[in-house]
Amino acid sequence: MKLAPESTDLKPATPDGGSGRGTPAVIRLLVLATFVVILNETIMINAIPRLMTDLNITEQAAQWLSTAFMLTMAAVIPVTGWFLQRVTTRRAYAIAMGVFLGGTALAAVAPVFEVLLLARIVQASGTAVMMPLLMTTLMTVVPERDRGRVMGNVTMAISVAPAMGPAISGVILQLGSWRLLFVVVLPIAGVIAWRGLAQLENVGEPQATTVDWFSVVAAAGGFGSLVYGLSRFGEGGTAGPALIVLAGLALIAVFVVRQLRLQRRDVPLLDLRVLRHRTYALSLLLMSLGFMAMLGAMILLPIYLQNLRGLSPLETGLLVMPGGLAMGMLGPIVGRLFDRFGARVLIIPGSAGVVLAMAGFTQISMTMPYWQILGLHTLLTASLAAAFTPVFTVGLGALPSHLYSHGSSMLGTLQQVAAAFGTALVVTVMAGRAETRIADGVTQGLAQLDGMRLAFVISAALSVAMVGIALLMPKRATAADESEPVALTKADEPETNDDDRRLEPVG
Repeated sequence: MKLAPESTDLKPATPDGGSGRGTPAVIRLLVLATFVVILNETIMINAIPRLMTDLNITEQAAQWLSTAFMLTMAAVIPVTGWFLQRVTTRRAYAIAMGVFLGGTALAAVAPVFEVLLLARIVQASGTAVMMPLLMTTLMTVVPERDRGRVMGNVTMAISVAPAMGPAISGVILQLGSWRLLFVVVLPIAGVIAWRGLAQLENVGEPQATTVDWFSVVAAAGGFGSLVYGLSRFGEGGTAGPALIVLAGLALIAVFVVRQLRLQRRDVPLLDLRVLRHRTYALSLLLMSLGFMAMLGAMILLPIYLQNLRGLSPLETGLLVMPGGLAMGMLGPIVGRLFDRFGARVLIIPGSAGVVLAMAGFTQISMTMPYWQILGLHTLLTASLAAAFTPVFTVGLGALPSHLYSHGSSMLGTLQQVAAAFGTALVVTVMAGRAETRIADGVTQGLAQLDGMRLAFVISAALSVAMVGIALLMPKRATAADESEPVALTKADEPETNDDDRRLEPVG
């Protein structure tokens, strides 16, 4: 989709088509669809103990049903910037939902683990289109004064859905097989896809562009190898996994060099010039650390509650559900507070809350009261809700309009890589520490618990960096951030105040 400001389709609108402070109908439709597809990112986490038994797989293999989903999104999302420029909004929506429905149907009937893993990859390919489509459309049709409020609602799709995945799956798993996770989602997604196509209107104009498939392969291979190598560290031996990690880093370096060359002709797969905008770059880093903390906790808690504390999937889901609900309810509130007070008053305490929650989880034991686990999980999700909405809004708002699609694509890509990295990291640390403790003669249960504590310690240490970055974030993205970071003549240079100068893009 061409995001030209002069297009009449890009006029901010309310649901009834007029201008004002209502949420545009196109955004409401995309939020609903995005919520459903992203829910599947973490819906398998609570099923890991059952999958290990039913499919006779290891813990590391089972976690790949979530990690592969994230990595596929990380590989596909960079292509969406090109894809969304070539097709209309309706066609992008139809393709994304069609691919997602196909993957969901395949997962429901998967006879073996390998087929289920393939189905998850197909699901993720459809999901990958929805997030950039939603974010790019939002930044195009919603005026700046309303973005905080609307982005607060969008937070329910991009943040609450992953947080609610384990809770919803816990309820479904109580009713029967893990296949129900997909059987239940399939008709709901089908109805949403049908209603969306009946009501969705095109935003912007498609334009003919080319895609650099070398960049696609380099990105997929680089990020995939990086996380796969990390996940192998928990299986014994370090030489092989280390080589895979190094190969992944080398491919990522090749991808970056390739994009820098393609930028000279203005045809990059992922325009790295978005990183010249300081506010956007800080938002990207803070968001990545936040998703590492969230997904790391979400992968560990079901294993802890079911394997070590003996809770059922339903009980596990009910225990973590309040945290997901709190995140959902706080999204719109945080959005309104952002519109009124700016970002810093939300991001700084939100980041501090994440550190406190992760520090609390380092003290888990066989006898920790469930109300403490509930409180720590709710503190974590509420803190992330306070941080994510202003981070997304300020970060994308710092970019000029022609970089919205690349900014949202990079945001989605790094979000998934960070989530996959966080998941692989905590599982690898937990498994490695547990094996060491078992070799020392400790029982398996206590060894696994010790491994979880170490994983939470590392997650807490990483989350401390969120506070430091939060202190560098501006109150809000000003007009200075809206311009491309190129030299201006004196006549063209916009007037800026002191705050504007501090927020000017760098590079």
